[in-house]
Amino acid sequence: MSSLLLEVGTEEIPARMIGRARRDLERLFVQEIRALDIHDGVTVRVEATPRRLTLFAESLPARQADRVQTLTGPPRRIAFEADGSPTRAALGFARKAGVPVDELEMGADGKLSLRRLIKGRQAGELLAERLPELVLGLRFPRAMYWAGKGSPRFIRPIRWLVALLDGEVVPFEIAGVSSGRETFGHRRLGLGPHRVGGPDDYLRILQENAVILSSDARSQKIVSEAEAVLPAGCRLRRNERLLETLVYETEYPAALLGGFDSSYLSLPDEVLETVMLVHQKYFAVEDESGALTSRFVAVANSGGDESGVIRAGHERVLRARFNDARFFWNFDQRTSLADRVEDLKDVTFQASLGTYWDKTQANLAAAARIVESLNLDAGAAAQAMRAVKLAKCDLTTEMVGEFPELQGQVGGLYASAQGEPDAVAEAIYDHYLPLGAAGRIPRSTAGRVVSLADKLATLGGMFELGLMPTGSKDPLALRRAALSVVRIVMEGQMPLALDRLVEVSGAGGHASDLRRFLLERLRHWLRDAGGFAADVVQAVLAASDEVPVDVLARAQALAEVRAAPEFGSLAVSFKRIRNILDRAGEPVASGGVDESLLAPGAEADLHRSLGQVAERIAGRRASRDYAASLREIAVLRPALDRYFDDVLVMAEDIAVRRNRLAFLAGMLEALSTVADFAAIAPDAVPGRTR
Repeated sequence: MSSLLLEVGTEEIPARMIGRARRDLERLFVQEIRALDIHDGVTVRVEATPRRLTLFAESLPARQADRVQTLTGPPRRIAFEADGSPTRAALGFARKAGVPVDELEMGADGKLSLRRLIKGRQAGELLAERLPELVLGLRFPRAMYWAGKGSPRFIRPIRWLVALLDGEVVPFEIAGVSSGRETFGHRRLGLGPHRVGGPDDYLRILQENAVILSSDARSQKIVSEAEAVLPAGCRLRRNERLLETLVYETEYPAALLGGFDSSYLSLPDEVLETVMLVHQKYFAVEDESGALTSRFVAVANSGGDESGVIRAGHERVLRARFNDARFFWNFDQRTSLADRVEDLKDVTFQASLGTYWDKTQANLAAAARIVESLNLDAGAAAQAMRAVKLAKCDLTTEMVGEFPELQGQVGGLYASAQGEPDAVAEAIYDHYLPLGAAGRIPRSTAGRVVSLADKLATLGGMFELGLMPTGSKDPLALRRAALSVVRIVMEGQMPLALDRLVEVSGAGGHASDLRRFLLERLRHWLRDAGGFAADVVQAVLAASDEVPVDVLARAQALAEVRAAPEFGSLAVSFKRIRNILDRAGEPVASGGVDESLLAPGAEADLHRSLGQVAERIAGRRASRDYAASLREIAVLRPALDRYFDDVLVMAEDIAVRRNRLAFLAGMLEALSTVADFAAIAPDAVPGRTR
């Protein structure tokens, strides 16, 4: 077995692109060795720093296994004349196969064939051919030429290549850079070039030249050093996204403690943290009570700062940024949010949908419909509508102009500072939430109304223009907006119907498209966030997809009772009913059962039991006690089993047959209000007996 070391040395790659590049390099390499049939038992690991992508592959086969290849040619009638002489088709096949015609065989299928042994090639030969394409197959949002127009493109110029298989160079070339065995250490702290003998030698050389190759090790070093430099009584405000950025921006990180004037703490934490985290990439520091302190931790790619020059530079830059933020805060307070509404006419939302003033009007109309649907009291409704009116006004402020990451939050902070009610300020602060599939939803009903109105008006406006997502492309992030709508409704337990949400959006002629779009997001949410099996989701949506929170309640009930032993047979019976009705060959109308045509015994008993159960589940449904409703339905299992044992539905007597079909259709309709049992996969149901 062989080991491969591949290092792609580059100019500094942007930190945000390195994680994906690592994953893609591993995925593409595994795909490649699988295609080459040298993948059995291979372990692959990829590491990365700003200046290198490094792949280790252990237990690589030294060569491909030999294999037998069978080539199939034309059938006998086409390959040979009546006198047995080969035709042009046979001669062409033989020429393509590289053998005389007389070496061809006639296969059992009556066609010419040739079996030949294909010798496996050496792994080094194969890798020399495939590695250049594999490296250049890494996709980045942007790539560049560095060896002239028309040359290969990569995210940054490739400066060196290390490719060693069992210590021997795997020869290839990319844009004039030839693979070899020379690597380089840290740009400032290391020396180079260094000759590498193999993976262990490579790791030793990097360590000696101030490169910590392992991203996990760099992460641990950053955290441990950051915590070590903190004064007593202080702790780091952990931010995993910032930590990942710093890991991929450094090869030899060192944590430095800095400070700033405590007068800046009069600014909101959100402003201070945004400056530190987003703009300067510093960790904030808090005290034991969780309050922000006048300290920060920076991470340098330098190994240390004994002279304090780096720390002083960080403090100087941060002081300037905080001064800007304080100026913007004080300047913005001269004009209230309410006085900024007209200014929204100068801020474009979308070319065809107008300005943010137009957007606010659409949001207000949507919010009014939502408030009406929720039957909010006058006070709560007024707070929600006030928040909608002011929600976008912070887009006209200097603070958001400088720190766009704070939009929404700044509006909420300004609203609070300017004397707006707490409920209004909180709703404005939260109205962009949720920011993703896992982030929190707005905290209050007013905030959820504002967020729903904002997202639904955006969806409706875009759909009305025909700007729906196509394929995997979604430049307007409409899928995220739709998922956010579903999450707010479901997690906020808001009893809003799907049709009402679409109506609120104002999607016009594309309302049905938006309904399907929202329904698909609901389906995903039930499976991914709700954790329901696919057939449970299908069953409850087939019964009714109208009110999402009701769908959730029914899915929870179905998931609860499906484990009951009698449920397996019940699901099979309902599927059987559906199949009978589908194959009836004639229209079947539910209801209108002629009791005089019911056969005594199993059929009459089932009809009587159905009436009793239907009456009971109607009461259960009124209180949304869906689990009890399903348990009531399960009572019918013995009667259903007897019915299918004793009764021939497709009777010869036409009147009897139609009566029985109507009976089954009515039963299916009456008992499928909670879930469509026929959609349940019987094999997945415990206790299935038949």
